[in-house]
Amino acid sequence: MLLSTGCVTLAPRQGGGLAEGSHAFLKLRDTAATAPPLEVPSCGGQAVPAGWPDSSNDSEARLAPFLTCGSPAEYVALQAHVDMPRLVESLTDWDAVRLGSLGPIREDAAGILNRKRLSFLLHATEKYGVAHAEVFVRFLLDSAYDDELRELLFWLARDKRLETTLGRMPRARAELEARSLKLSTRPDRDFQPGDLLRGAGRAVSDLLTHEQEKNAWYTHYTQQRGQLPPSYQEDLDEVEREAAKQHYSAGNVVLGSVDHLTFGVPLGFYYLGAGTGHGLSSLSRGEYEQAIGELTPAALLATLYVGGKGVRTLHEARGGGVGLPRGLETVQVRVSLLAEKTRELRARLGTGVEGLQELARYIQARREAGHFVAVGGMDAALALYEARGDVTKARPLMSKARPGATGAPKRQGTLASLVDEGVGHTPAVVEAKLAAVELEATGPRFPKDVGVLEKHRPSLDAPPPEARGNPRWSEYVDYYEKRLNEVRKGEASKGPLKWEGYERLRGWFARGMAFERDMVRLLREDALKPRAERRFLGDFDKPRVETQVGVRKPGPGLRYADVLVIEEGALGGRPRRVETFSFKSRDLSGLDGNALRVQMIEDASEALQKYGETLDIRRGSLHSLLPGGSEVQVPRLRLIYEGRELMPTDVNMLQRAVDATESAVPGVEVVFQ
Repeated sequence: MLLSTGCVTLAPRQGGGLAEGSHAFLKLRDTAATAPPLEVPSCGGQAVPAGWPDSSNDSEARLAPFLTCGSPAEYVALQAHVDMPRLVESLTDWDAVRLGSLGPIREDAAGILNRKRLSFLLHATEKYGVAHAEVFVRFLLDSAYDDELRELLFWLARDKRLETTLGRMPRARAELEARSLKLSTRPDRDFQPGDLLRGAGRAVSDLLTHEQEKNAWYTHYTQQRGQLPPSYQEDLDEVEREAAKQHYSAGNVVLGSVDHLTFGVPLGFYYLGAGTGHGLSSLSRGEYEQAIGELTPAALLATLYVGGKGVRTLHEARGGGVGLPRGLETVQVRVSLLAEKTRELRARLGTGVEGLQELARYIQARREAGHFVAVGGMDAALALYEARGDVTKARPLMSKARPGATGAPKRQGTLASLVDEGVGHTPAVVEAKLAAVELEATGPRFPKDVGVLEKHRPSLDAPPPEARGNPRWSEYVDYYEKRLNEVRKGEASKGPLKWEGYERLRGWFARGMAFERDMVRLLREDALKPRAERRFLGDFDKPRVETQVGVRKPGPGLRYADVLVIEEGALGGRPRRVETFSFKSRDLSGLDGNALRVQMIEDASEALQKYGETLDIRRGSLHSLLPGGSEVQVPRLRLIYEGRELMPTDVNMLQRAVDATESAVPGVEVVFQ
């Protein structure tokens, strides 16, 4: 076989990286543009060793300063001082995997990191066996962003390695599918003759491997095993116990007790123990379990990103130390601080646990999003959440959150942050919409009793614990005072919402306004396309998209349509076409078929009653297009729901509900976007 093929391509040996002596190419960057000239790079309060990273040929030594970082923000900042592509290239494949588990890598080094992840995945599968390798591979998958994993899956499929690696790892495969990364969507390429030679090459490699080299592989395995977070080590314990009993089966052994829903778990273990020595990882896990009610994987991931340097600073101010003697105390302090930060983040998101889970998925989905939040902290997280994971849209939202950034002070989380006059969301419109939504809210309220309201009157300077640090508290106090005055005058139809209900309402209101903003922009883009290419406005020759148009009908009175589209083109004897759009952000995901149908019919009927059939258009600027008068017929109203995680997963059930709604409420078309 050797003679016939001429050579055999063997798998790269673990611990590769640059050749000896190549560390001379590692140079500290010119930091004039990013840091003061005399600044000494540091992380976790510890300065990097003199001459780092050129001072050592050892991969572990080059990685070590990153492991001392106290937050993803510090980790990102340290990268600015180093030639990251060359540093990552100099690491062993395994150390590169560990580096990637700490947070977002710089863009210019991301491709190198992912290639080293691929190399380690193939090496571990081949050398450690599928059962043992799966635990390491799960750590790799848990600590990578979705866009990075898509690239890995593409490489594996292109090289016909997907089924022989991840395809034989049931739990890793299930965790990928939970992140909408199914192996079936990117199958291995077809067989090629070279695959046979590659397989023969591996067989020959195994035959020629000396026992001494096999012992070296076991040494690598043992060392890497000890560097895994404790929950993964426990999974390996289980694999080894089952293997010893000769009962191990990849299909029916359930491994591990810690939820690996997000890469926040390995990330969290590193940062919980930062500065105390990683020998304390088991202690950190113990403290993690005590706080599990608040520090779920999603909460831990999101909080570590938004906490920034503040978590470490608070820890130092409270007297936390470093080193083994005070290690447990340090971890306890960090856990309590992270829990405190989690409560603040939940309050500012205004949607409880669901909001943290959603934010975690936005961070997890793209390396760019992780970098954005790590650098920008709480403001960036809130902006990313409001922009539903779109970093491009989040950046201007974040600039509005910073006083002076756009010439007018605005605070994220207040009504001012929802103002966007470009899509018709003027301050008056935002306030009017919120008032309408508040009257329909079903959350707990105080009674319309002046005495009771005076007794429970909130104070701006004394918020309850769950509202501390929440910028919406001042907004709530103003709302409460306004409603109290209305009750005194006998003008209020309801008492004010309690804080919990108001905060929940505001979270959904902000989400709904963001969805409406996106839809307005989508419709405007659709209007600019050639008629044959339009998705929504194909029935118009020259559509004019107007937002927040006042329309009047007998019964409902004056209402404001989210979007009204009117034909500006030549009529050719036809009546001028007018359509209206109504947008809904409503969680329908948990409804059964009957409840879903009832809710959608109710929404469609309400929208038709307010914005459909015959409308009297009150906006004067449109009257020139209506020679027959301001009253028009609306042949179609589009009710557009926000989709994704808010829609049912049963497509057939959903289609039946849509058909039933459109049949029960003629003139309304239901769409999920």
